[in-house]
Amino acid sequence: MRAVLVTGGAGYVGSILVRRLLQRGYRVICLDALHFGGESLLDVWENEAFHFHRCDITDAAEVTAILDHYEGIDAVVHLAAVVGDPASKRQPELTHRTNWDASVHLLDQAVRHHIPRFLFASTCSNYGKMADPGGFVDETSPLAPVSLYAELKVRFEQYLLHDRGRPSWFCPTALRFATVYGISHRMRFDLTVNEFTKELALGRELVVFGEQFWRPYCHVADFSHAMLAVLEAAPEQVAGEVFNVGDNNENYTKGMLLEQLLLLFPEARIRRMELKDDPRDYRVRFDKIQKRLGFAIAHTVPEGMRDMRRLLELGLLSEPDHPRYYNIPHSAP
Repeated sequence: MRAVLVTGGAGYVGSILVRRLLQRGYRVICLDALHFGGESLLDVWENEAFHFHRCDITDAAEVTAILDHYEGIDAVVHLAAVVGDPASKRQPELTHRTNWDASVHLLDQAVRHHIPRFLFASTCSNYGKMADPGGFVDETSPLAPVSLYAELKVRFEQYLLHDRGRPSWFCPTALRFATVYGISHRMRFDLTVNEFTKELALGRELVVFGEQFWRPYCHVADFSHAMLAVLEAAPEQVAGEVFNVGDNNENYTKGMLLEQLLLLFPEARIRRMELKDDPRDYRVRFDKIQKRLGFAIAHTVPEGMRDMRRLLELGLLSEPDHPRYYNIPHSAP
C-alpha cells in the first residue's frame, strides 16, 4: 500500500484529497494544526489506513519526529500554509514561519528520509498582472507576485525545483492552482464564487468592486483530481515541473460571474463599484496539464454556483456566517 503524507489534511483542499487517496487505496498520514477544527475528518477517523497527527508544521522537531516514525512514505503533498493575501498580510511573521521556514524544513526532511515525491500547492496569483490585457499567461510566463502570500509561493517554488544539489531520484512538482471555489468538508466563504453565491442565496445585497478584472477558477474537488494525476504519473513526466491547475474555459471576470449569478437569482440586488486598477489581473492557460497528464475538470463555475445555492437554501449549514468558515476574523452582517 502506497503511503502519502498530507500537510493541512483537515483543510478546505486537504479534506477532499484525504478521502480521494483513501478511496484509491493509499495509506494517508495527515498533519494538521486544526486551527479551523477537525470535524472535516470525522468520517475517516476509523479508517485503518488513516493516521492523524495534530501538528503545526512550524514545530520543526515534531515534524522530524513524525517522519522518523514512519517508513516507506512515497510522497509528501504540502498544502499547509497561511492561505490567501488577506490572512498573510494580517500575520506576516507567522506567514514567513509557516509558508517559508516550515516548508523548507519539511522539504529538506523529505529528502533526508528518501521520500521520492513532493507536491507543492502553489498559486496562479504568482502571475500578478498580465503584460497583455487581451492575452493569457502560462507556465513559461514571467512571475510578478504582488503580495507576501504569492512572493513566498514563488520563492519556495524556486527552492523546490531549482536546487541542483538534490539527488537524482527526487521528484518535486509545483501545482499553481486557480482561484478555488466549491463545497468541501471544511467550508470556506471567504472565496469569491462561494461568497457571492452565499450573499445572494441569503437575500442580501452584493457589493462588487472591479468587475472587469480576470481570474481563473477551479472547483476544490478538481484540485484532488490534479494531485492524483501527478502522484500517479511516471516520474519523468512531472519531475521538476510546474503545472497550472484549471481549465482554459474557466477564466472569468467578476462581471462574468455576476452574469451567471443573475441567471440563478434574477431578483438579486447587486451594487457595482468602480475599481480602476487591480494589481492582480490574469487569464491563464492550462494546456500543459491537460496534454501531458490527461487532466480534465469535472465541475464548472455555473455548476458550482447551483450546488452552493442548493446547499444554502436547504439549510445544510446552519450558520453560514460563522467565523469558522473564514480564514480571517469575520463577523456576521
